Amino acid sequence: MSAAVRYRIRHATTYKYGGNVVHSRQLLHLTPRSAPWQTCLAHGIDLDPMPVSRRDEQDVFGNTVTRLEFDRPHDRLEVVASMEVEVRPRPAPDAECTESWERVRDDLVYTSRPLAPRKLDAVCYRMQSPYVRVKHVFERYAHECFPAGRPILAGAEALMTKLHADFTYAPGETTIATPLMRVFETRRGVCQDYAHLMIACLRSLGLAARYVSGYLRTLAAAGEASLVGADASHAWLAVYCPPLGWVELDPTNGIRAGIDHVAVAWGRDFGDVSPLRGVIIGGGVHQPSVSVTVAPIAAAS
Repeated sequence: MSAAVRYRIRHATTYKYGGNVVHSRQLLHLTPRSAPWQTCLAHGIDLDPMPVSRRDEQDVFGNTVTRLEFDRPHDRLEVVASMEVEVRPRPAPDAECTESWERVRDDLVYTSRPLAPRKLDAVCYRMQSPYVRVKHVFERYAHECFPAGRPILAGAEALMTKLHADFTYAPGETTIATPLMRVFETRRGVCQDYAHLMIACLRSLGLAARYVSGYLRTLAAAGEASLVGADASHAWLAVYCPPLGWVELDPTNGIRAGIDHVAVAWGRDFGDVSPLRGVIIGGGVHQPSVSVTVAPIAAAS
C-alpha cells in the first residue's frame, strides 16, 4: 500500500469585467472536505478587492461554503485559494462483496417506514436534479452492466469502464450549459460530463450516486502516466454500495478515486458544488480565467 501524500494546492480565478460591477454576491466551494482518507492541514482564500462581508458556513450537503458580498465598484475580481491537504490510501474492497444492485435499488424505494440515516442520505442522491435527468435511454445504455444479481460495485465499475471506452475526452467542446443528451449523442465531453452521464445512468436504474468536485495531482509520480483532467478542477462521482457505503469512481480515467484525488465538495450535480458562482450588478461582458496546480510536497509517514 502506498504512503500518504501531502499536496500543496493553488486554485486561482480571475474575472475581468467589461465595466464596473457596482454590487455582487459570491458563493465559493473552495475548502476541501474532511474525510477518513483526507485531512485539510491549512487553508486560506485571498481576495482582491476585499469584500464588505464574508461568512463561512456549511451547506445542506455538509460542504464548507464561503459567502462574499462586494458593495464598491470594481472591474476585476481575483480569488486565490491556497491549501495543504494530506491524502491517505483508501481501502480496496472486493467489488463482488457488495450487495446485489436490485436489493440496493429496492431498499431505496420510498415507503411509509422511516429509513436509517445512511439510507436517508442516499435517497437524496437517487432523484433527478437540474443537470442530471433520469431517462430510459440512460437506463438502456447501462443495462448490460447490471445483469440480475450482480453486486452493485461490480456493475458500477463495469459501467465506468464502458463509459471510459465509449467516450472521448474533448476539452473545449462542451460547457456546463451543454445538455447531457448532446454529450451522450456525440460521445465527447470533459470530466463533468463523464460524471453527470454516469450519475444519470445509475439514477435511471434507481440507484444513488452523487457528484464530487475536487482536484487531481498535476504531475504524475515517477514511472506513471498523467491522469486526464489535471491542471483544472476535476469531477468524479460516488455510488452508494452497501455494506461499504459510498465508493468514489472516476469515469474520465476509468479508475477508482485514490491517492491522486482531493475531494472538495459533493452534491447532486455540478450546480450544488460550483467552485465559484454569484450574482452581479453591472460588469458587462466578462470571462473568468482559472489556474489550478496540485503538487506533492512530502510523503507523509
